Amino acid sequence: MSDQPRKPFLYVVVCAAGIAGEVGKLITAAREEGWEVGVVASPQGLRFIDAPAIEALTGHPIRSAWRSPGDPRPLPPPDAIAVAPATFNTINKWAAGTADTLALGILCEAYGLGVPTVVLPCVNAAMAAHPAYRPSLDRLRAMGVLIGGRAPAPEGGGAEAFRWEEALELLSARDAGAR
Repeated sequence: MSDQPRKPFLYVVVCAAGIAGEVGKLITAAREEGWEVGVVASPQGLRFIDAPAIEALTGHPIRSAWRSPGDPRPLPPPDAIAVAPATFNTINKWAAGTADTLALGILCEAYGLGVPTVVLPCVNAAMAAHPAYRPSLDRLRAMGVLIGGRAPAPEGGGAEAFRWEEALELLSARDAGAR
């Protein structure tokens, strides 16, 4: 048994957005702040990342599918969750309580477990204009989810404005406010 305290464990939920391939920026920043990190990718999000590189960076397998009954849990329970990048589809399904993927199941369950959760939306302006989007964000806020402040991007652009570190800033601000 180790005498060192366990590092807090952060789940990074990655969705199918063009900037998902840059998720290593968030993982590296989290590790520098003392987090251990595991990645949960939506089934489509898995196609947007370099899985071997992410697994080497985290030291954990990427989760994307449900495990079989009796199989060991490949990741410890999360102390916090960052959903980045979060797509229109994930935000709306999560707010509606739809748990049809492992990523959404973990997010829906996190509310009942009281796991601090932050989300960095990555939605273009046309999708953000849909009447379902704003109420979904409002519902997530009402659930205690902290939402990043990035404005919807114009069609075909905006990756340069995505601030990965905002997820950690939101978690730090939440922790500071809880003291």
